[in-house]
Formats: sequence, C-alpha cells, structure tokens
Amino acid sequence: MNQAELSRSRSKPYFQSGRPRTKRSWVWNQFFVLEEYMGTDPLYVGKLHSDVDKGDGSIKYILSGEGASSIFIIDENTGDIHATKRLDREEQAYYTLRAQALDRLTNKPVEPESEFVIKIQDINDNEPKFLDGPYTAGVPEMSPVGTSVVQVTATDADDPTYGNSARVVYSILQGQPYFSVEPKTGIIKTALPNMDREAKDQYLLVIQAKDMVGQNGGLSGTTSVTVTLTDVNDNPPRFPRRSYQYNVPESLPVASVVARIKAADADVGPNAEMEYKIVDGDGLGVFKISVDKDTQEGIITIQKELDFEAKTSYTLRIEAANKHVDSRFQSLGPFSDMTTVKIIVEDVDEPPVFTSRLYSMVVSEAAKVGTIIGTVAAHDPDVSNSPVRYSIDRNTDLERYFNIDANSGVITTAKSLDRETNAVHNITVLAMESQNPAQIGRGYVAITILDINDNAPEFAMEYETTVCENAQPGQVIQKISAVDKDDPPSGHQFYFSLTAEAANNHNFTLQDNKDNTASVLTRRNGFRRQEQSVFYLPIFIVDSGSPSLSSTNTLTIRVCDCDADGIAQTCNAEAYILPAGLSTGALIAILACVLTLLVLVLLIVTMRRRKKEPLIFDEERDIRENIVRYDDEGGGEEDTEAFDMAALRNLNIIRDTKTRRDVTPEIQFLSRPTFKSIPDNVIFREFIWERLKEADVDPCAPPYDSLQTYAFEGNGSVAESLSSLDSISSNSDQNYDYLSDWGPRFKRLADMYGTGPDSLYS
Repeated sequence: MNQAELSRSRSKPYFQSGRPRTKRSWVWNQFFVLEEYMGTDPLYVGKLHSDVDKGDGSIKYILSGEGASSIFIIDENTGDIHATKRLDREEQAYYTLRAQALDRLTNKPVEPESEFVIKIQDINDNEPKFLDGPYTAGVPEMSPVGTSVVQVTATDADDPTYGNSARVVYSILQGQPYFSVEPKTGIIKTALPNMDREAKDQYLLVIQAKDMVGQNGGLSGTTSVTVTLTDVNDNPPRFPRRSYQYNVPESLPVASVVARIKAADADVGPNAEMEYKIVDGDGLGVFKISVDKDTQEGIITIQKELDFEAKTSYTLRIEAANKHVDSRFQSLGPFSDMTTVKIIVEDVDEPPVFTSRLYSMVVSEAAKVGTIIGTVAAHDPDVSNSPVRYSIDRNTDLERYFNIDANSGVITTAKSLDRETNAVHNITVLAMESQNPAQIGRGYVAITILDINDNAPEFAMEYETTVCENAQPGQVIQKISAVDKDDPPSGHQFYFSLTAEAANNHNFTLQDNKDNTASVLTRRNGFRRQEQSVFYLPIFIVDSGSPSLSSTNTLTIRVCDCDADGIAQTCNAEAYILPAGLSTGALIAILACVLTLLVLVLLIVTMRRRKKEPLIFDEERDIRENIVRYDDEGGGEEDTEAFDMAALRNLNIIRDTKTRRDVTPEIQFLSRPTFKSIPDNVIFREFIWERLKEADVDPCAPPYDSLQTYAFEGNGSVAESLSSLDSISSNSDQNYDYLSDWGPRFKRLADMYGTGPDSLYS
C-alpha cells in the first residue's frame, strides 16, 4: 500500500481566548484499506495527528461521518484509526469521514473539523460473468477459417482502474478444433474449413472468461454457445435412375400430366429448389416440364396433342439443376444432372390437331373492325383426313371481340378494342371434323393489345382543398398529381398549368414541380368566408403522348377558419340555425308519461313476484330430500305429552306406529320384549330398522323425505336401566325401599320412590 504524507492548513486563523493567535494544521496519511480483510484483529488504517498535540495526552481525537464507530474506530489519545469490519469495495468504494482534535480539559476544539477519505483498495474477489449467456448463433457451412460467428462478453465487478482484477481474457474449453475465440475481444471464429452441415449441423461450445489477464490465480466464469451450421448449396442434384419409361394414350388432353420425376438433393430450403428443362430429344415441342414448388418434382405435361399415326414414341433428355447456385462451390461438380424419359404413345381415335399448341398474336387497340390479327391451322391426324371447320369458344370470348373464318382459320376483330379494359385476350379456337363433329380439337390463342395514347390525364384523386382565412401570400395549400390509364413505353410525363381564363386571377396560382406534381399557392391574404366561401380553380393537364392529350380539372377550394397551427376548424359560410324543437313543457309532459308507465310496469312485476306459491307440491316438482322444521316448543321435563321420550331411551318400549310425534298424541304404552344381550352394532341396526318401518307405515307422516332424529344409548348395562321413564312406561310395581339403606346421598330418591310413611307419594 502506497502512503503519501499530506498536510492541510486552515484558510482562516483560529482564535482562542487567553492564548496568542497561532497557525495549526492537520497532518495525516493518505488512507487505503484492503477489502475482504479476514483477520481477527482490527485492521490498522492510519493515524491522525495535529501539530498542537505535544504527546502529553492533552489532545483528544474524535471521528465522525460514514462508518464512524460502526466500521472505523479511532484511539482518542494517539489518533490511530482501525477498521473493525470486513469491507467490500463493490458495495462501497470509499468512505468520507470528519476528524476533530479537542482539548481534553476544556473539551473545546483546538483545530477546526477536517474531512478526509478512506478508499477501499480492490482485490480480485469477483469472477467474470456472462450476463447475456447462454448464446445461440449460426454460421454458414463450408465457411473459411476465421469466419466470425458471434461475440461473447463477460463483465467483472472488480475495479478496472486498479491492477488486473478486471482484465478478462477468453478461451475455449469445448468446441475445438472446430472453433476458436479471440482472447481479448471474445469473438468466436471458425477454426476448421469445410465443415459440412449434412454431416453435423450443430456444435456446443464452452467459453471461459478469466481475469488477471489469464494468469494463475485468476477467477473465471463460463458460458455455453450453441452454433448451428446453416445450409449452403454445396450438394448437386442427382437423379436416382438413369432412365424412365411411361405409356400415354394419344387422346390425353393438352396440359395433362404424363409423369413426375425428382432429383435428390441433400440441401434444404432454397438451396434445394430445382429447375427442370428438356434439353434434347424428339419431344421438345410436344412435352414440357415444370417444377412443383412444394415437392420440387419435375412435372412432365403434354404441350401438343399426341398423334399415334405420326409418331409412336418420344425420347426426352431432361436436366435438373439447382435454382440458386453458389459460385464458391462450383469446384464440387456441376450442379445439375441428366436423365432420359421415354414416352410410349398408345393409339386412340383422335380429334384435329393444331399446328401450334399456343398462338401469340398482337393487334393495336386502334385497329378497325375486321382487321386480320392472325391465322390458326389444324388438320385431322387420322387416315381419313377429314376437312376441319374452325370456331371460337365463346366462353373464352364472352364479349365477342374476335371472329374466325370457319374454313381458313383467319382471326379478325369484331369490335373496337381497348387495352385499358383488357390488355391480353386468351381465346380458345375449336377445330371440328366435318364428318364427325364430336371430334373437336382445341387451339389456344393469346392476343396482346398494343397501346395508343387515347386517354387524357386527370386528377389522381378527389382533392378536398382548404385555405385559411389568415393564409399568407405564396403559401402552398395543395399538392396535386395526375394519372393516365395509358401505358407509354417511356413512362408518363405530365405538364400542369392554369387555364387561360384562370391564369390572371388574384387569388391562387399554380407551380409545376416538373415531377408529375404541381403545387397550388395563394396570391394574397385576407380571405373571408362571408365574402366568398368557395373558389373553383380550373387546372389544365397535358400528357407526353403522341399526339398528346389534355384535360381540364376543377379544384374546389373552401375558405375555412383555422387554429394557430393552420388546422381547419369550420368551413361554413354562416352558422346554420337548427329548426325549433319541442317546447320545454312538451318535453316535461313526455318525460312524466314515460316515468308513469315505468312505475306501473314495476308495480305489476312486483305484485306477480309476491304471489305465494301453493302449499301442496306439484306432481312435477322434486319433493325428495327436503328438511321440514317444526317450531313446536315443548313443556320442559314434565311435558310427557308432546314426545314419547321412553321410546328413545329404552328398546323394550313399543309405541303406536300410527301416531305423530309432532302433535300431541294419546300416549299408549305397550310392552315390547326385552332385547337379549347382543353386540352393540346389531342393537343399533335393529333400532334404526324398527324406526324405519314405523316411519314407512305411518299414515300421518308427510309424503316426502323428512329428517328423523333419535337418541339411543343401547341396553348393554348389566344393572339395566335406572331411569324413571322405564319404570313409568312399564307400569311396574318395583319396590324401592332399599334406597333408604344406601345412606344420606340417596335419601332424596328414597323419599320419591319409597313406600314408607315419609314417601312423597304415599
């Protein structure tokens, strides 16, 4: 620890009564404390000393501020400062304290209070951490050595300005020899060339960050990086077979699928997209091949009608090539492959055949009716060579724009054409055998309409233009553009100007922006809605066609009241007065009627809801599992008329099964045979069973389920029941004189049940 002697002088002289004026100063060391001190004794920090202190113990030192007394203590005699707790620089890097020297006798300061700082010196106690890990990245396969993949970053909480505690270096623990990492930057790069995705497409890397510049004793942290090799087109397509053969009837319609072939490619996505073409063979004009974008198969279809009499078989040389070829991998071989397809034509009776599968013709939209566009030709391929008559399939020419000569096949215009309505007409020409009209051949004609300048330019949209009353001269209030239905080869060029009658108006002017737009500007200020609320500005637009066409379009400009930002608030010339409505009295009367009707409806609904439901249950209503409560209050212990209590306490009592316990019955006591000594569970089961049978046959019981509550203690006592209920219900004449022999405690019972002269009932 470096320590430097410093001194600090007071800016003003210090006065104390009875003593001459002197100049004193604090003297202390620059204080540093090492963090994470683990010793048992307080850590010595430094020493405070005043030049007034002569060493005779007359000066006392006091410490205050951050951590005073709790973390830092001072010897008031010597000024030695110690740290009593372990400190962490990452929690607090320094502490600001104040020291003061006092006269021990008078407790008055001999020096003004001075402030100093104790700095916490960093040690390497924090390992580097990857806050953004784990990482995922991708790199193209076959990338050259040194291709950057991803950059990882680790942070260290130690002091970067002191020592090497926060200086981190990176290394790779897992992932070699395929990848490497820059020690200082953490940039992961490829370390091997020609890594093939088709062999292995994913790698797991473990990157280590170590502080102390990677030296021994440094702390480290790790993170994982998942690197995925993305596909490049490094695999050429290959046909699984060198030749294919298919049989097709000669009557198969044009555009029918003959076969599907596919070249295999180990790549995926766009790199596996194919292009197929027929490069050789005698069926170049008869068949065509296209690609299925979903399956990347080559679809062979018939381009012309087949004729068994003319040719019985065709041989096609088909090439499959990658659609997107990477020039870096041309050395891996040609990214194409060839196969042979042989098509055998089977004989059937066939219709006339056109000399071309598709006829392309052009005609100007200015052509007059009857103009010859082109000629189609067809013949009967059979041996009979029947004459052919032509016609147009009107389903492909609903508007009847074209006619065809039935004998020669010459196609002419039948109506005026308009390119802007339909630029291309695709029509189907029918060729029928004269001897067998059922045999019909079809030819396809695409007629392209050539454009002429026959449409004048016009506004691109309906403009809603406003001008503020406070508008200034030269202010742009509208930018306009034009459209033209024509399509000149060199594009449109429009020219804007005001018409002759509007050129000298004092309100607005027009500026051609030379980019097919124009700006409308104000010429004056002081627009007033009361004077004129709407202006009509005629604008002349000319196109660049040959010959050029023009049109006059009127721009409607409304004068509006605007806010400070120039946004229109109202554009009415005057306030419109709404028609008079209903009077206040009429409105009150209507509201009163509505409220009265609402009150009547509420009263009717309330009365209907308060109607009592009938006491007798509906047959359709579920009457099971209802608990009926009787609010009958008994007469206490002497009330023996409401409930037959004896039946609840003694199994030997049988009561009338046709009585109700919720009304006052005529109590009848019948003798029931005494149960023998049997197990308690049998006793209780018998008890419940007896009560259930009584409830089932009771004619006075309610016709719904009710809750039956019983209290039963069993009859397992050897001494049998001592209850007076048992005695009363059994009408027994038992002798209770022996109770008087049991002592004073039973005197009351002996008086109640005894037969002596002192008995209560004698």
